Amino acid sequence: MTSRVAAAIDAAHAEGRGAFVGYLPLGFPDLETSIEAAVALAESGADVLELGPPYSDPVMDGVVIQEATQVALAAGFRLRDTFSAVRAIAARVDIPILVMTYWNPVLQYGVDRFADDLAAAGGAGLITPDITPDAAPEWLAASERTGLDRVFLAAPTSTDERLRMIVEASTGFVYTVSTMGITGERTELDAAARTLVGRLRELGAVHACVGIGISTPDQVAGVVDYADGAIVGTALVRALRDGGVAGLADTARALAAGTARERV
Repeated sequence: MTSRVAAAIDAAHAEGRGAFVGYLPLGFPDLETSIEAAVALAESGADVLELGPPYSDPVMDGVVIQEATQVALAAGFRLRDTFSAVRAIAARVDIPILVMTYWNPVLQYGVDRFADDLAAAGGAGLITPDITPDAAPEWLAASERTGLDRVFLAAPTSTDERLRMIVEASTGFVYTVSTMGITGERTELDAAARTLVGRLRELGAVHACVGIGISTPDQVAGVVDYADGAIVGTALVRALRDGGVAGLADTARALAAGTARERV
């Protein structure tokens, strides 16, 4: 089965640019606005949407995203709202929608049920930051059955053996962690990301997108120089928080402009 996410990245490459993967938390500042924000992000240049259902213990997220997810939870967001939101967004945009979720909510909901409901809503797959392929046989089976993409994370500290496992299990792309630590904006992206993408390529990765700490068009441009795409979260969440959907759209357009590659 062809990966919708890989196809979107390939389409960006065919246009002479890297892919722009944009993250937003679902339910922030409320469910309806988060749907409008996701649609605006897609219409403002994102190639792939990454939507995060809020979670009470977001160990990987920086302050801006943590605060947004707390607002969403306080407003009454429930995990089942993920599927109604994805369905509403998928009806209005034609780019793939990945759900970025910690593993515990998927387990609580039921792995097969989660996969079935996400596929039925029009979702493209899952990004699972806190589970590795060797610990996820249920998800591997469910994703094969439903045709959903599975995006695992690769870190600079991973051994080649672990990276090989991640490359073999991932579809769509490998989420390449630019630096160790939590999400957020950083003034300098670690050279470790470039090295890690090189290692992933040597191990057979077809698509590697870099995330964590990317917040400016210049940083996007730097990343797509060597990776297949750039993943931006915190800068978009801040733009939505401070400027509403219009502010988010402005920021997204600026970031998307950073994906153009110089033609050789």
